Parts: sequence; C-alpha cells; structure tokens
Amino acid sequence: MDARTEELRDAHDVLSEWYAKNLAGLLESMPVERAMLDMFAELTLAVGVEVADVGCGTGRLLPYLAGRGLSPRGVDLSPGMIEVARRDNPGFGYEVADLRELPFEDASLAGVVCWFSLIYLAPDDRDRAFAELARVVRPGGYLVTAFKLGDGTLRRNGPSTALGVDFDRYWLSAREMEDRFAAAGLDLIFQGSTPPEGQEPPYGYLLVRRTGSGSA
Repeated sequence: MDARTEELRDAHDVLSEWYAKNLAGLLESMPVERAMLDMFAELTLAVGVEVADVGCGTGRLLPYLAGRGLSPRGVDLSPGMIEVARRDNPGFGYEVADLRELPFEDASLAGVVCWFSLIYLAPDDRDRAFAELARVVRPGGYLVTAFKLGDGTLRRNGPSTALGVDFDRYWLSAREMEDRFAAAGLDLIFQGSTPPEGQEPPYGYLLVRRTGSGSA
C-alpha cells in the first residue's frame, strides 16, 4: 500500500466514530440525495438487485437502498469504518477493499453507489479507478455518485485536521467526472447539483449507465 493510501485509510479509521455520530440520520434531511438514490434504485431494479456501495463508510446508505428493493453490500478502504458499519447497520455484507481493485467479478453488479468516495482519487489513480468501477457493472446497469464540485486542485487542511488527521482530497468538475465515466464506458443519464452552503462547496450528482445490453 502506498503512503497516500495508507494515510487515507488510517485517517478514516480515526474518523469512523465521528462519522457514526454526526452522519447518522443525515439522509433524512437531504431530499436531493434521497431523490438521486431513488432514481438510481428504480432504474437499477429493471436490471437486477445486486448493488454495492463503494466507499460505504459507516454503511448508512445500505438500509435506505434495501428499503427500495435492492440487495446492497458495502466496501470501504478503512477497517475502522467497516467495523462501525457492521455494528451500526448490520444485516449486510461488508468488506475492506480498495476501489481501484474491487472484490467483485466482472459485470456482477446491477449497480454501484459512490457517495463522496471518488473525491480522494489522485490524478494518476483516476483512469484505473473509473475503469474498475465500470468493470463490475453489468451492461445496462447503473452507477450513481455524489461529489464536491471544484477545479481539481489538491486540497488539505480540511475540517478533519481538528481531529488530528488529514488527507488528500480533490473536488472535480462535473465535466471531468462525466468525461472519465464516458471513457470507461458509462454514459450520462442525469446530472444535477446543489448550491454551496456555508463552508461547503456545491455538491454534484451524476447517474450513468454501463454501455451495452444485458439482463439480470
């Protein structure tokens, strides 16, 4: 494991209990995020039920996805996050994994969720990561992602520094995200955004579909 990835993993181990305390129930107050996940779920159900939350953190989205008829499982780089997910959101399969090397067979998933989990990808990791996400989605399947909009500049010294940890983060433009998905074989279905709030940048949302045809 390279030093950058190790730093990210260790930082999120430290942050796991903070996430558990501060993000629990947050989805209930975010109608745009629920609408994106609802659209993803409805479209994905026509393809199959097997989906993965890649970068699942504390597993907070899995009960919501299951409530929409999907069969979700979660993967995360951080063992600490996976431990909290198993404790706080039990009943689902969880695994420690790197999104650049996912533990899924080719075309084995009807859909993938990447909820603010692509913002840590350094430029030299992006081609591999986006190709890996496309690899595990079956033809006709879907991927939905939420991310922070920006110009791609490397950012550090975020709010996590108050908790004694830091790590690289990149806020990408919607155009770069769309182009990278397209290059990997995932075509744009829907794009949206929300305005900035306080110290937070605008949030971007993309729903993309794996090219080709297929059925569950």
